[in-house]
Amino acid sequence: MNEPRRKRGAERTSNRGPSAIPQLPLRRVTNPYPPMAMLSPEQIEQIHQASMHILENFGIEVMSPRALSLFEKAGAKVDHASANVRIDRGMVAEALKTTQSNYTLTPRNPANAVQLGGNTINFTLVAGPPNVHDMERGRRAGNLRDYSDLTRLAQHFNCIHMLGNQVCAPVELPANSRHLDTYFTNLTLTDKSFHVSAIGRGRALDGIEMMAIARGLTLDQMRDDPGITTIISVNSPRRFDEMMAEGLMAMAEFGQSVAVTPFTLMGAMSPVTLAGALAQQNAEALFGVVLTQLVRPGAPVMYGAFTSNVDMKSGAPAFGTPENTKANIASGQLARRYGLPYRTTPGSASNAADAQGAYETLMALWGAVLGHGNLVYHAAGWQEGGLTASFEKLIIDVEMIQHMMEFLRPIVVDEAELAVEALGAVPTGGHFFGEPHTLERYATAFYQPMLSNWQNYEAWQEAGGLDATARATRLWKKALEDYVEPVMDIAVREELEAYMTRRKEAIGQGEP
Repeated sequence: MNEPRRKRGAERTSNRGPSAIPQLPLRRVTNPYPPMAMLSPEQIEQIHQASMHILENFGIEVMSPRALSLFEKAGAKVDHASANVRIDRGMVAEALKTTQSNYTLTPRNPANAVQLGGNTINFTLVAGPPNVHDMERGRRAGNLRDYSDLTRLAQHFNCIHMLGNQVCAPVELPANSRHLDTYFTNLTLTDKSFHVSAIGRGRALDGIEMMAIARGLTLDQMRDDPGITTIISVNSPRRFDEMMAEGLMAMAEFGQSVAVTPFTLMGAMSPVTLAGALAQQNAEALFGVVLTQLVRPGAPVMYGAFTSNVDMKSGAPAFGTPENTKANIASGQLARRYGLPYRTTPGSASNAADAQGAYETLMALWGAVLGHGNLVYHAAGWQEGGLTASFEKLIIDVEMIQHMMEFLRPIVVDEAELAVEALGAVPTGGHFFGEPHTLERYATAFYQPMLSNWQNYEAWQEAGGLDATARATRLWKKALEDYVEPVMDIAVREELEAYMTRRKEAIGQGEP
């Protein structure tokens, strides 16, 4: 890996002086308000019963012989000819007894530990796009240079709590070993947790081993102290392919987190109705949860939801729709019914970092927050329905996330906040600008945006008349200038490099 190193140091951007980009300090974000209940308890029970009917009577196709054997040994009805597995509600209930409602992912910097469950909410970088875009260089294939810069931005912004699985695909690298390069980038350019690729057992194990090296732990120690997670995407409707099943089992075996996430697009991969899509999503998610517990009771697992709809005129996926937002809220109710941490996603189908991209993403983000999502995946940088990672969209999303974080701060009502003395001191028709109560608080009274522009029209024009997208370009470039690479012990770095070399030689031209 020949990626040039950036400036290092222990100080945070918030201490770099008045020119630093305003941002909220690193903190655990909690949602102190009651979750929204879009469905009644009776409706939740109806969806549950429909899901049990699907699992007991229709079954799920499992393309992994090893997984089929596990299910058969546990008492499931397995048809080896069709690879169909039917499980009963008793097996689901038994599996749920050993799952965890809360757990923590600890990266190489324990200060960036990610708590999953309860009322904690975490935001991740976009993951998986084959393309990347910025306003100066345009749309292009994903590559390691852009991957590294996007990873640096994730480290720089405190509201990004962890990285997804490959913020963009570095397509210039061999597909069978590029995961090693991206894991190395994640571990050296950030000290945050990340998602590993679980396309097969080998890629998952490489992520586990490399995180263990970075943390100075053995694999046995990592089993009881997870540091990474993955997304297991169900091939909806009702299919677990071999690679996904093998990746899930590897992660569960070594005690690492799994988010089982059906890809239920209403009208395409699921029924056109929201109730039908939720019943299918629920069945597929619970099936994956059961598999994790058959591998290792107590293995950390999340309830994943990714239900949206398609454009019925073209069949194209749509995100940030009213239906998508409702699904985000309702899925949280289902996750809580089973006592599982909840993974959800905002998103947009817009092809640009524009108004459509912002309002669709914010619509779905509200669903994630009102639904009490614990892990908001693809929270920053998602563009073009997930096909492109955008530098400008990342900045716009960070601004929206920070707005949401401040919204989640409870209102304080006490003597000082009520300001009765100040109210009595200001005459009728007066103002509060010079009042001591104001002067004591003016610097911290309100959220300070990094992207919004509050100048009047004339001042805005004199400053260049830049819209939010143009200002976002300036901000991501400034953030890269201010980026500080987290220090890593040279011996650990060399051990990671040696591991990569060994594994690339072992993989050769084959699959990991």
